[in-house]
Parts: sequence; structure tokens; C-alpha cells
Amino acid sequence: MTPEVGREAALSLRGVSYTYPGSESPALRGIDLDLREGEIIFVTGPTGAGKTTLCLAASGILHHEYGGTLGGAVTIFGKSVRDYRGMAEIGRHLGVVFDDADAQLIFSTVEEEVASGLENLGLSREEMRGRLRRVMEATGIADLADRAPHTLSGGQKQRVAIAATLALGTKILILDEPTAELDTKATRAISALLRRLSEEGAAVLIVEQKLDELAAIADKMLLIEDGTIAQEGSPARMTQDSFKKCGARHAAPQSAAAPIISVRGLVHRYDGTAALRGVDLEVAPGEIVAVVGENGSGKTTLVKHFNGLLRPTEGSVFVDGLDAAVAPIADLARHVGLVFQNPDTMLFAETVEDEVAFGLRNISPGCPEQTVGAALREVGLLHRKAAYPRSLSRGERQRLALACVIAMRPKVIVLDEPTTGLDAYESARVMEILSRLRQEGRTIVMVSHDMRLVEDYADRIVRMEQGRIVRDERRSEEEPCPRLCSMPPERAPFTAPTRSPN
Repeated sequence: MTPEVGREAALSLRGVSYTYPGSESPALRGIDLDLREGEIIFVTGPTGAGKTTLCLAASGILHHEYGGTLGGAVTIFGKSVRDYRGMAEIGRHLGVVFDDADAQLIFSTVEEEVASGLENLGLSREEMRGRLRRVMEATGIADLADRAPHTLSGGQKQRVAIAATLALGTKILILDEPTAELDTKATRAISALLRRLSEEGAAVLIVEQKLDELAAIADKMLLIEDGTIAQEGSPARMTQDSFKKCGARHAAPQSAAAPIISVRGLVHRYDGTAALRGVDLEVAPGEIVAVVGENGSGKTTLVKHFNGLLRPTEGSVFVDGLDAAVAPIADLARHVGLVFQNPDTMLFAETVEDEVAFGLRNISPGCPEQTVGAALREVGLLHRKAAYPRSLSRGERQRLALACVIAMRPKVIVLDEPTTGLDAYESARVMEILSRLRQEGRTIVMVSHDMRLVEDYADRIVRMEQGRIVRDERRSEEEPCPRLCSMPPERAPFTAPTRSPN
């Protein structure tokens, strides 16, 4: 459905600016935007540009639930967000999905989660059951109905959060990185669903880094930089030169040493459900190994066995000579560092410097200050050592989480979706850090859906399906790789934004 040019906007922003509490620099600067019924607008831009802040402003959350300084006007169906009686009233017209699915899931089963908002819509029981069934089937979670949300993979949780919002049937949808944790198949399904909803009259605002699938369904694309709309136009025109080729892969150090990770017959069950079904895997020292596969294929479950967060139901896991089935987690932490999918789950200290020092003090009470400084320098955050961690941009928080692991100097570094939610430039920065660590002899194991980065940087690609390894391929050292270089080359490494988080 093509939106009528003269139709009043379902959602309108005029001259919207916003500065977070305690910040001197605005996160948004004079944003003008109209979103009409039946229209999809795709918003992208570098990490820290203000994309999430735009979602918070457009949804009325900044006005009703945040402090700070908000200027300009936001209207929903012609009514100012200031005149709505809080987010409950706004929620009858507008649904929001944020990138942190864990923060949105509170019920004991997936079905309860999706059905939670339907009880307030005045639907008959038959209508509720019908809508619930259709939404769960459309988002690919019907088979998860009785599962507890906390047992799901990151991508499965994201689909549940999307389903819970879509079930409300609101005429405006705002989605912040809705497919960041989804595999290609699930992303295509969500894209098709959003296109269908727009054809039925829904107004959809999508903030994403994935250009391939979601930009293709949009009517308009906006590029946000430094809190302003720097460019707008058709997705086809704006994405045609997004990527360019550069460089060749760094060769992995060759080693005849024994495997640093050895997995034999690994089985893991969650409440009787098999997540891993007899996995065998060996990883050599100094490799970058990418573990790929669809959501729920067992990727995260596998790597959590490397540092003792999960213990085998059957089989064995040895890491650097330690039996990960029985070794204390504190002992494993000296050999294996894990960077979680969401860096915010790792951050709690008052300063960046204290964040890095915390883990070190646990294994070495007299940790030298230069060790902390070296780790921060490695990830380009030494100049932010006194900053409050949650004031950093998403990319900076990801690099800080990596610094916390680097400082402990483990031989193995495991990363679960290390570039989720990052723009191409920030993703490349993280991967270049990992490449340098590999050159120093560290072993890198990463779970990822970003096949461009996997193909650019990984020495080996392990594909999983339904809890099993179905393919294990080593890449040629001579094979050239099309590095993602979509951000301008004049952006020097480690140039950090000074504003509040995106």
C-alpha cells in the first residue's frame, strides 16, 4: 500500500531535539519526520548517531518517562504526546519493540507473553485465540508456546518480543533493531510480515543496521548522523554503493599443537529438550572460528560450555587441559573469556576503568594499573576511562566488554554475536581488534549471524542445525575477502562520540 501524499501523518516529529540528563551535547538535533499509514520508513546510521533516541522520542517515552531536555513537537494521530495520559494511552495506538528482548519478557511461558496485552482489548475469547495463533505462526514461534522465555536463544526471544507487540494490532509500529539477533530465514519472515501489515494500513518505523532484507521493503530510507537526518531518499538509491571491497584476510598462525578446545559427544538438555545432540569439535590454538546457524540451532548453548556456564548432560568438553564439566568457573575464567551478546549484562561499575579492573581483582588482587590501561588502549577507550559505562555508545560498550576480557589475558576468547546492533564501521573495528589478538596467539570463537564479517575474518566456519554440526569448513589463506567498509575512510580509528548512548 503506497501512502497517499496528502494524508495526515500517523506520526509526526517537528524540530525535535533532545539532551540526556547530565549531558552537554544533544542526542537529537532538529528532527523533522512524517510517517503515514501504510508507509514503512527505514532508519540507519552509525552506532551512537541517535537512532534509539529517535525511537524513544517518537513513541512518547522521552516525554512521559525520561528527564532531560526535550524540544519540538511529537504528535500521534494529530494529538501531541504531551496530551496523552501516559504510555498506557499511547500504547492503544502505537507499539514499540526494542533491541533488548530480555527487558521485555516477564511471563512464565511464550504463549502468556504474547497473549498478555490482548486481555485489555475487549476481544472475545475466540478472537483472542485466533489472533494469538496467527501472530505466533507468522513470527515462527508456534512451536515454542509452552517454553519459558528465559530458556530461549537470543533470536527466539527477539521473535517473541516482536510477536507480543504485533498481537496488540496497533496502527503504528516502532521497531529498534528488531532483527539484530535473527538469522536470515527469520529476518525474511519478519520482513514479509511487516510488509503485509503496511499493506493493511500500518505505519512502520524501523531502525536497523541490516540493509539487505529490511531496507528492501521500505518506502523511504533515512540516514542519521550526529543526531540529525543527514540524508533521505529511496532505499535503492541510498544502498547501491553501501559496501566496497578492501584488503585480504590476515593468515592465521599455523600450529601443530594439540587442540585448545576439544568437544566429544556433547549433549545438553533444557528441561528434557535436547539443545545439543552429540557435538564433536576441535579448535586449534590461534584460530578464529565462527559458529553460525539459525536461531535455536544450539550455537550459544555450545559456547557456554567452554567457560562452565553450562555443564554437559552427556559427553565431554576440555579447554586448555581443563575438564569444563567439573572445573570451577573461576579456574576456567583464567583460560576462557566470554563476551555476552548484550554487553549491558556485563557492566555495573561506576567508571570504565573500574569495570575492567573488577575481573582482574578477582584473580589477582594486586592488579597493576598498567594492565587496565593496556586493555583500554587495545580497544580504543583509554580516553574514556573515567566515564560512566552506560553513558557510552553501543559500540563503545561492546568494546568495553571486550576490554574486560582482554585484561584477564585468557588464551581463548568466546564472543556471542559480537557485532549485534553495530554499524559496519564499528563492527569492523571490533573484528580488527579480534584479528590482532589472534595474531598474538589467542584463540577466538565467535557466534554470529553476520555472514559478511564471518566470511571476511573467520579462518573456519562451523554451521549448526538442530543441535548438531552439519558443516565445518576451513577457508583458504589466499582467498580475498570483501571487508565491510561502508563508513567513510576519513573516520579515523577510535574516534569516540561524546554524547549519550544511541
